[in-house]
Amino acid sequence: MVIGGDAAGMSAASQAMRTARGLGRDLDVVVLERGRWTSYSACGIPYWVAGDVPDPDSLVARTPEQHRAAGLDVRTGTEAVEIDLPSSVVHARDGATGRVEHVGFDHLVLAMGAVPIRPDLPGVWAEGVHGLQTLDDGIALLDTLAARGPKRAVVVGAGYIGVEVAEAFCRRGLTTTVVDQAPEPMTTLDPDMGARVHEQMEQMGIDVRTSTTVQGFEVGPDGWVTGVAVAGETLPADVVVLGIGVRPNVALAAAAGLPLGDSGGLRVDRRQAVVGVERVWAAGDCVESFDRVSQTWRHVPLGTHANRQGRVLGTNLAGGYTTFPGIVGTAISKVCDLEIARTGLDERRATASGIAYATGTVESTTIAGYMPGATTMTVKVLAEKGTGRMLGAQIVGQGPGAGKRIDACALALWNEMTADELAMADLAYAPPFSSVWDPVQIAARRAAEAARR
Repeated sequence: MVIGGDAAGMSAASQAMRTARGLGRDLDVVVLERGRWTSYSACGIPYWVAGDVPDPDSLVARTPEQHRAAGLDVRTGTEAVEIDLPSSVVHARDGATGRVEHVGFDHLVLAMGAVPIRPDLPGVWAEGVHGLQTLDDGIALLDTLAARGPKRAVVVGAGYIGVEVAEAFCRRGLTTTVVDQAPEPMTTLDPDMGARVHEQMEQMGIDVRTSTTVQGFEVGPDGWVTGVAVAGETLPADVVVLGIGVRPNVALAAAAGLPLGDSGGLRVDRRQAVVGVERVWAAGDCVESFDRVSQTWRHVPLGTHANRQGRVLGTNLAGGYTTFPGIVGTAISKVCDLEIARTGLDERRATASGIAYATGTVESTTIAGYMPGATTMTVKVLAEKGTGRMLGAQIVGQGPGAGKRIDACALALWNEMTADELAMADLAYAPPFSSVWDPVQIAARRAAEAARR
C-alpha cells in the first residue's frame, strides 16, 4: 500500500514492481492518491504559469493510466484518512462518493509529501490568495489570471517558489511586489549573496520588500483580495501567491504513532524504512534526510531526493538491497536571467553545526571576459578552518552558464574534497565557456587560503 502518487510514491511503487518481477516474485501494489494526477513535476508549475509550458499534461511524466498498464492499482481521488497499524489497515475515502473503504496491507509506504504553510492571518482564505504546490493550484491561479485580468500581484515569501512566481508575473506584465520578513531574499543563501539577488530583482522592475512582516489581507465586498497589509501601509493586490514554504505532511503518520525527527519529518534509516517500525517505509518530502556535510538530519523537500529515495525504498521493499546515501542540499533556481544556486552549508548552518569556517568570494564572468556575451557572476565558497574541507558554495549570476557550475561544488562536497583540491581540479576550459581559472576554482582557492590563516 502506497499513500501518495507523486514523485516518491510512484517511484517506490514502480521500482518495487520491477524488482519483484526481476526476482521472480508476485507483488500487488495499491496506490492511494487524493488528487487526479500522478508523477508530475511540481517544480515546473511556475514556468507553466509564466507561459513556457503549454498545459498541465506537459508536466506529467506518467499518467495514472500508464501506471495501471504497468500493473499498479492506482486509485486517484482517494484519500487516506486513518492508518491502523495494529490491524495493518488503511481507511480511505472516495472523494466522489464519500464512502470509506478499509484496505489491508502487508507493507505500507508513506509518500504524502509536504503541505504549504498558510499563515493564520485575517483574510488569508480570501478568493485570489493562492498557494502553488499542485497542478490543481496552478489551474486555479491561471483561472484567476484569465477571469480577473489582474494588474497588481503580491508574492509573500522570497524563497525559490517566491522568486520563480515573481518572474512569471513580471513576464505577464503584472506590477509585482515580493514581501519577505527576512533581511534579504533567498534565505538559503548568505545575506551578502541574497543582497545581490535583491538588487537584480529591483533592476528587473520587481519591488522587493524585505524585513517586512505581513499582518493580513484586505478583502473586497465580493470576497476577493484587494491588498496585503504590512506595517504602516497596504500593498494593493489583485492576486496574491503565498510562497512561505512547506512542512512535512505527517498528520496521519503522527496520529498512528510513527516516529518524527527534530524538524518534523518522519525518521527513516538508510533503506528508507521508518525507524523502529516493521513493514512501514517512507520517502520524499514527508521524511528527514541525512546531511552528509553537517552530519545531521534535515527536512529538505526537493524532487531530486524524492525520486531517489523512492527508488531505494521500492528496491528494498521488494526484496532487493540498496541504500540512500544522504544529501548535500543542492538547489538551483532563476528569476528572469538571474541564476541562483547553492549547495552544502551556508554561514548560519555552519555556525549552528559548530563548524569553524572561512569564506572565499569572487566577482567574475561566466565566460572569458573578452568574449561576446560574457555576463557577471558571484561565487562564494565556504571551507572548514584548519582542514580546508569544502562546506558549501553559492552562486548568483547572469545566465546562461552561471548556476549549473554549482554541480562541480556539489560533487566536491559529496566526495569530501578540500577547497584546495577543487581549486586544482581538471575542469574544462575554452574562452566561450569559462576563464582559464574557473570562478568556482578561484573562490575555492581563496577559501582555502583563508581557512589556513
